[in-house]
Amino acid sequence: MTDLPAARPRAPFFSSGPCAKRPGWSLDNLKTDSLGRSHRAKIGKSRLKLAIDLTREVLGVPADYRIGIVPASDTGAVEMALWSMLGARGVDMLAWESFGEGWVTDVVKQLKLDDSRVITAPYGELPDLSQVDTKTRDVVFTWNGTTSGVRVPNADWIAADREGLTICDATSAAFAQKLDFAKLDVVTFSWQKVLGGEAAHGMLILSPRAVERLETYKPAWPLPKIFRMTKGGKLIEGIFEGETINTPSMLAVEDYIDALEWAKSIGGLNALVAKADANAKVVLDWVAKTPWIANLAKDPATASNTSVCLVVADADVVAKGPEAVAQVAKGITAALDKEGVAYDIGAYRDAPPGLRIWCGATVEQSDLEALTPWLDWAFEQEKAKLAKAA
Repeated sequence: MTDLPAARPRAPFFSSGPCAKRPGWSLDNLKTDSLGRSHRAKIGKSRLKLAIDLTREVLGVPADYRIGIVPASDTGAVEMALWSMLGARGVDMLAWESFGEGWVTDVVKQLKLDDSRVITAPYGELPDLSQVDTKTRDVVFTWNGTTSGVRVPNADWIAADREGLTICDATSAAFAQKLDFAKLDVVTFSWQKVLGGEAAHGMLILSPRAVERLETYKPAWPLPKIFRMTKGGKLIEGIFEGETINTPSMLAVEDYIDALEWAKSIGGLNALVAKADANAKVVLDWVAKTPWIANLAKDPATASNTSVCLVVADADVVAKGPEAVAQVAKGITAALDKEGVAYDIGAYRDAPPGLRIWCGATVEQSDLEALTPWLDWAFEQEKAKLAKAA
């Protein structure tokens, strides 16, 4: 294939974060009355509270779970949970990609908890979940591995009568995969993933059991102000009613509200999940009939429907070694960026060389259908360059 494919994606935004804005998005759609006002003024607090209420409605968060807007994106939300709640009992840390490995580093090397077990798997695989003690220990895991494209298939492996807490980083799963809140005590995510919101703000969802831990357990280490969720042994309820710990961007809040209202307008969570599933199917159907590419996720049952991670599998390229594979993957990414066909589709820096294509609900299926011929075109160009160089 030497000729350029005829069709181009309408929106070439396939980054895994920040992700594509919703279809039809425009700055003109955002309400601006709260801009230039204090976030503690009535208007600011009401908009922050609306963001929380819409999150509960769209995600289906139980009424007795608290939802808070916190600093520093999903990372800040996870760190708040780790530093505020861990240490009360032993903890099992699960990691099968870079972000999970980051939480392991925090617990093992920073918090230096004595009773921590690390259960890992290589990129493309899921750890043996039967090894995890969800009955008596705390558990920290990512629902969807953003940098490996591997997710837990469900929460059946978590004990319903657990004594510890489950802390779940759900940043690339929320709004695209059904989260079993009955099995989750802490859920975190950020706005810039499935809903295509702006960065810098995180969401922290707490079960009643997580609140009980906060009110009955005091860590041995000091907590900075932005991590503190209790005062005098009681939860600071204002955090979960729109009274943020530090100053939020009200423009980003309005953008998040716009995304949530769009989500409601297309049918809510079920529609969002269906869109992500259909999008991922476009890519995975193409992979199934294309010999030069493969899904990094080895088991289809654990393959992500959002951050679809792919590796070059062409026998001729693979035979030339890892450097050649990396060269071809980077070449494809650069060529499609130059053509304005696909932006930011390279694999995460710590992941195996390859491609990562976001298939969340703000991406249109037609754009993915237009993308796949371009991937074939770019691969042929890069393989030819490799052969010529040899």
